[in-house]
Amino acid sequence: MIEVRNLTRIFRTYKKQPGFWGGIKGLFRREFDETAAAKDISFDIAEGELVGFLGPNGAGKTTTLKMLSGLIYPTSGTARVAGFDPTKRENAYRRIFALVLGQKNQLWWDLPAQESFLLLRHIYGIPAKQYRDTLDELVGLLDVREKLNVMVRELSLGERMKMELIAALLHRPRVLFLDEPTIGLDVVSQKAVRSFLRDYNRKYKVTILLTSHYMADIKELCERVIVIHKGIKIYDGALDRLEATGGRKKIIKFRPAQVPFPGLEKLVGDEAAVTADGEIILHVPSDRVVEISQRILAAGPVADITIEDVPLEDVITELFNAH
Repeated sequence: MIEVRNLTRIFRTYKKQPGFWGGIKGLFRREFDETAAAKDISFDIAEGELVGFLGPNGAGKTTTLKMLSGLIYPTSGTARVAGFDPTKRENAYRRIFALVLGQKNQLWWDLPAQESFLLLRHIYGIPAKQYRDTLDELVGLLDVREKLNVMVRELSLGERMKMELIAALLHRPRVLFLDEPTIGLDVVSQKAVRSFLRDYNRKYKVTILLTSHYMADIKELCERVIVIHKGIKIYDGALDRLEATGGRKKIIKFRPAQVPFPGLEKLVGDEAAVTADGEIILHVPSDRVVEISQRILAAGPVADITIEDVPLEDVITELFNAH
């Protein structure tokens, strides 16, 4: 469904010198910086896949989604979505995809969401019966029927995001690009949006490319992730394989029953972190977990001890640091 080959986007920014004379000099001689927001990115996504697109701020995630949507042109490389070239911006292509930006709105703030939905119906030329059936299904799934006639500006952040999703799906797109759809939402709203996306993907086999800084979104929705850093793809594969990388280490947390804990430095070395409430945290190789736990328990009285997997966030951060 999505084929990307060596996609590159370079932004050229003007370096203005400070002060009035700096502006005058800029009229005659200008210096520019070039930043590769995306550099030689290649991947394929099959129809119906729900793929996580990860990376730190400024990695190039949103830029890539905008190139796939035809909003900006790539500097080099090619992309095809459902057989279409996004750079041509054909009307037929616009009818088969949708882009949801978590920090930007497509709904009119001073009108009820229902009015914006009617406008979108006419923009996309959706038949009346299809529009009614689709809208009825979506508002039911997202539980916002009673909010359709409320001004968008008066909706909560979670309700607005649900309305944005409805607006994006009214024309039944085959491809959905989601950029931080749960940003700023409370835990309940995040869970509702994730549940909706998971069920909708399974029911309609919509191809979804999802960016998010919330690892809960990725773990609950995606079996495959693409990770980019500084515009370069550094990982493309199964999420569980990425998590297995973190499985090489475990986290041991324990709280001594007495302070100071006898022989702490000799026991755990300099890698121990001590929290404000006295809990001691260790990152240890998986094959040494039993040995180190036994040494901790033998060294002195312990009020509490737990062994945890390394969080996915830490695994990905380590992957970034390695590049």
